Amino acid sequence: MNFPTSLFKAYDIRGLVGTELTPALAEGVGRALADFLPDEGPICVGYDMRPDSRELAAAIRTGLMHQGREVYDIGEVASDMIYFAVGHLQAAGGAMVTASHNPGAYNGIKLCGREARPIGIETGLADLRDAVAADRYKAADAPGRHERRSIMEAWVKHALSFVDAGGLKPYHIAVDAGNGMGGLVMPHLAGKWPLTVEPMYFELDGTFPNHPANPLVAENDRDLIAKIKAERLDFGLAFDGDGDRAVMVDELGRIVPGHIMTAMLAKHFLKRNPGANIIYDARNSHLVRDVVEENGGHAIRSRVGHSFIKADMRRYDAPFGGEFSGHYYFRDNFYADSGLIGALVGIQVLSDSGQKLSELVDEYAARYARSPEINFSVTDKDAKIAELAKLYADGAIDHLDGLTVTYPDWWFNVRPSNTEPLLRLNVEATTSQVLAEQEAKLKAVLGTA
Repeated sequence: MNFPTSLFKAYDIRGLVGTELTPALAEGVGRALADFLPDEGPICVGYDMRPDSRELAAAIRTGLMHQGREVYDIGEVASDMIYFAVGHLQAAGGAMVTASHNPGAYNGIKLCGREARPIGIETGLADLRDAVAADRYKAADAPGRHERRSIMEAWVKHALSFVDAGGLKPYHIAVDAGNGMGGLVMPHLAGKWPLTVEPMYFELDGTFPNHPANPLVAENDRDLIAKIKAERLDFGLAFDGDGDRAVMVDELGRIVPGHIMTAMLAKHFLKRNPGANIIYDARNSHLVRDVVEENGGHAIRSRVGHSFIKADMRRYDAPFGGEFSGHYYFRDNFYADSGLIGALVGIQVLSDSGQKLSELVDEYAARYARSPEINFSVTDKDAKIAELAKLYADGAIDHLDGLTVTYPDWWFNVRPSNTEPLLRLNVEATTSQVLAEQEAKLKAVLGTA
C-alpha cells in the first residue's frame, strides 16, 4: 500500500483525512495490529467525535476481524477510556481513532497492547508501518467477530474512586469541553459529586466551531476565563479534544501550568504512598523535584513522551507521573494518563487545602521563573545541540533527553522534535532577571523562534 510513511509518528498515527489517513490505511493498520499483538483475546476499538472517526474505526474493526481477532466496539469515547477499557476488560490491546487537539482536518490512531501498554515507534509502531506498506499479513483460519461494549458507567465509577467525591466542597465551576469528548463524559458525573457545573461547548463537533480544543493555548481559554470572571466562579476546567488532558483555570482567570499541577498532584500521592517514587519528564520544573523530596518521595526524571513515562512508572512502581505538557499518569489506572482523573485529583487537592485555587498555585509559582517551551527551526539538530554542549561545558550536563545543562541558579533543556526540523527549548531560573538574561543568550545561539 502506498502512503506517506511520515504518518507514523513517535507515539501514534496522524495525518490529513482523505488524502493521507484513509479507510484503506486504517483497515491495514487493523490487520497489522491483529498480527502484531502476541496475546490471544479481544481488541478494543473506540473513536472520538470527528466527522470521519466512526468510518475509520469501522475500517480498523474490519481489518482486525479479517485477521480472525475478536473486537470489542466501545463506541464514541475519550482517549483515556480506551486505556481503561483494555485494562478493565482484560483485552489484548486497543485502537483509538483521534487526533487529540489537532485541527478538524486531521485524524489519527493511538494504539496500545495488553494492560494499556503503549505502542510507539520504538515498541512496535514501526513494525506495523512496514507490514502495512508491504501488505504483509498472516493468513487467518476464520474471520473474527465483534460485539458492542459500553464502559461509560464503569469508567466514571473508576475515575471517581481516586477521590472522596461526596466530601468535595460544593464548588461552582465552568467546564469548557471545546466540542470534544469531555462534553460526552462530564454529564455522567451529575449526582455523583457536589459540584455545580456550567457547561461550555459540550456539543460534540469535530470541526471545533468555537475554538481549537487545545487548552494549553491561552487564546483557546478566552471564553472560559471570561465566564469565570463574569459569574465569579470558583474555578474552571478545560479539556482537549480527545479528553486525555484537562487544565484547571483559577478564579482570577489564570491557567494552572503543567509543572505546578504535577507538583500539586505529586504531593497528594505521596501523602497516600509515603516514600514512593514519582516520575516527571526531563523538561519539567525543578519545582517537582523539590516538592517530591520535601514530602519524602523520590523524584525520577524520564524522557519526554507517554511511552517513556509509562515504562518508568512500571519500572519504579510509581503511583503518579506528570509531564510539563499536562499529561498525568496513574498507577491505579493501568499506568495510563487521564484528563478526568487528573482534574478530579486536582479538585481534591484544592478542597483539602481550604484555599482558593489562586492562593494554592501562588505558593508553588513563587519558587522559580520559567519560559514556555520555545521552538526553533534548525536544519542540523544534532550539530546545534553539540554546539550548545560546547558553549555550556562549564555546567552540569546530561543527555537523558536531548541536552540538559544545570547551573546553581538556572538550567535549560533543548531536545529535538521527533517529527519536525525543530529544537524545543525550556529554560528555568531562580529569578525572572536570570531567566531573561539566559533565555536571550540561548536564543542568540539557536536563532529565530
